[in-house]
Amino acid sequence: MNIMLVSVTERTREIGIRMAIGARSSAVRSQFLIESIVLSLTGGLFGIILGIAVSLAIPKMLGWPTLVSTMAIIGSVIFSGAVGIFFGYYPARKAAALDPIEALRYE
Repeated sequence: MNIMLVSVTERTREIGIRMAIGARSSAVRSQFLIESIVLSLTGGLFGIILGIAVSLAIPKMLGWPTLVSTMAIIGSVIFSGAVGIFFGYYPARKAAALDPIEALRYE
């Protein structure tokens, strides 16, 4: 959520320009919410790849049997998406609520 709040703060002028030329607040909210979900799913994908790599390396190094569960992978993707939605909603709402005139004046 902090990354998305910083993104909103850094892009305040961009948001002001978009809203000044006619973008609706729902479009701005959707943009930041989708950005948050994609960011979370990308992190989740890297986590899945790292987890599978470690699960394949353990049997070769230590001889312990491991099993990669398909349900665990699906659960982690769903959880990553839910984190993106949950922690991206507030920054998206904050971006959509900006006043275009104040956003254009922001330095």
